[in-house]
Amino acid sequence: MNYLKDYAINERFITEATLYPEYQLARVVAQYRGKYRVVTEHGEALAQISGKMRFDTEELAQYPAVGDYVMVRKQDGDSEVIIHHILTRRSLFVRKAVGISGQAQSVAANVDTVFLCMSLNQNFSLNRMERYLSIAWDSGATPVIVLTKADLCDDVSEAIREVEQIFLFSDVIALSMFDTDIAKKFEPYFSKNQTCAFIGSSGVGKSTMINRLLGEEVLETKEIGKADKGRHTTTGREMFPCPLGGVVIDTPGMREMGAESVDLSRTFHEIEELASQCKFRDCSHTNEPGCAVLAALEDGLIDQRRLDSYFKLQHEAEYDGLSSKEIEVKKLDRMFKGVGGMKNARKFAKKFGK
Repeated sequence: MNYLKDYAINERFITEATLYPEYQLARVVAQYRGKYRVVTEHGEALAQISGKMRFDTEELAQYPAVGDYVMVRKQDGDSEVIIHHILTRRSLFVRKAVGISGQAQSVAANVDTVFLCMSLNQNFSLNRMERYLSIAWDSGATPVIVLTKADLCDDVSEAIREVEQIFLFSDVIALSMFDTDIAKKFEPYFSKNQTCAFIGSSGVGKSTMINRLLGEEVLETKEIGKADKGRHTTTGREMFPCPLGGVVIDTPGMREMGAESVDLSRTFHEIEELASQCKFRDCSHTNEPGCAVLAALEDGLIDQRRLDSYFKLQHEAEYDGLSSKEIEVKKLDRMFKGVGGMKNARKFAKKFGK
């Protein structure tokens, strides 16, 4: 029996694995502190990365993540296997690592569909959903919006309409705690060799949904905290074979997700299209003449909240990988763009001082 068949293995990775005949193909199905659990064709095993990989790895995102296909080898007399190579990723969902400035951390790899979960309670935020979507599109996975706790919303139809109106390229699923057909709503997205992941803030019900999909209480769930604040239940990342087909990945709740790399073209499609019509190619959409974005804002075709969200994500992505000093220079250059940047501003200041 080949256990990898239960974990959405496909021919692409089987073919790439032949480049490393001295190793065995495996998939990372769980991640813990400093350890991994992998599945090979013969079964499960605990794993750790090789000393060479640890020495050569400079960024957190280069470490294995749940969903990665890796090449492993078992050491003589050791129950663990050693991860030596990560096969080429088809998609990668990342977030900024807590406490490590400027680094992105892998959340899940080789995901086909990512379910972006948000509850329809006091924590509902279009800004947060725009952030999640921008990161998801950049990852290479296809995002699907999941609105949970619909029973707590006064007007579910209006909430869905508002989301669908803004996010034209993504399907929207609304769920209530009283639903008995959750699996049926997700069925179109699961099939053989498909990898799906659930991502969202703590308390939105990811673990509950996955338990319903799996048909058993695999993941621990907790009641939501005060003021609609979620409690962390999932602490690691884990993959499970799904009865609907393929596999599903559960991830820890994330209150915020840094926009290290984003794709704004689909999340803010109308603003990006308007930007291409501006008089100046480097238009900042703040005060330039002939700005199609500002004209649309004045005519009520786009709203200020959405434009502010676009600017915020655009600026965050622009600062990715820069030092604090370089970020400050970027901010000053943007501030003095009207006079040709910070250098020209200093010239003006000196001239004025004389």
